[in-house]
Amino acid sequence: MQSFSGNEEFFFRGNKQGIVLVHGYTGAPGEMRLLGEYLHSRGLTVLGVRLPGHGTTPQDLNQTKWQDWYGAVSEGVHRLRACCEKVSIAGLSMGGLLTIKAAAELPVDKAAILAAPIYVCDRRAPYLPLLRFFIRYLKKRQRQYQVDPSYNACYQVMPVKPLSSLFELVSLCKKQYLPAIKIPCLVMQSKVEHTVRPASAQYIYDNLGTTAKKLVWYHHSGHILTLDNERDDVFKRIYDFVME
Repeated sequence: MQSFSGNEEFFFRGNKQGIVLVHGYTGAPGEMRLLGEYLHSRGLTVLGVRLPGHGTTPQDLNQTKWQDWYGAVSEGVHRLRACCEKVSIAGLSMGGLLTIKAAAELPVDKAAILAAPIYVCDRRAPYLPLLRFFIRYLKKRQRQYQVDPSYNACYQVMPVKPLSSLFELVSLCKKQYLPAIKIPCLVMQSKVEHTVRPASAQYIYDNLGTTAKKLVWYHHSGHILTLDNERDDVFKRIYDFVME
């Protein structure tokens, strides 16, 4: 693969089986690229989208909403539909929420939902609608993974303003999109991470509208499953799921 910064979209042309990969809030396509390289090495056509406001500056992200992020996901799905016979989607964290919406209404065949934040661990979450008027950015805890730094490209601060929009998307996923999903879904979550509560994966699994669903737990990984200790198993399970 060519060298990269981790902030740019990536596209690997393969066979007629395609997959769209969606990164998380304040993250970048790089956190999905190891997964993309693995899937491409096994023949798949892979598109790792860059969500608006990401991979540039936190100030750019502060001016976006979930509708902007979803627009990039929708465009990515339709781009792959133009060259692939089957298209799946996999999203991490906030990208998992966008994947839920995509699975409910876009022409995708399968969906993998990784660590999507239905319930978060941060006790400040209920106060965000008020905090946004006083605090523009929250400092993030540094993430350390045994990968090249390009795969771990992300902002060091978290813009507060768009979080209200993100939690609006959470509410829509719970009330509207999860029950509307009829395609096969793979739900993945760490039981020991400190960003998203494990109850999130269980809620997603229990409330999916499809009966073709699978829930996988991890016990030695943090929030970013695609970069952490058990990533090889994550990659293999996603590939096996897409190819079933």
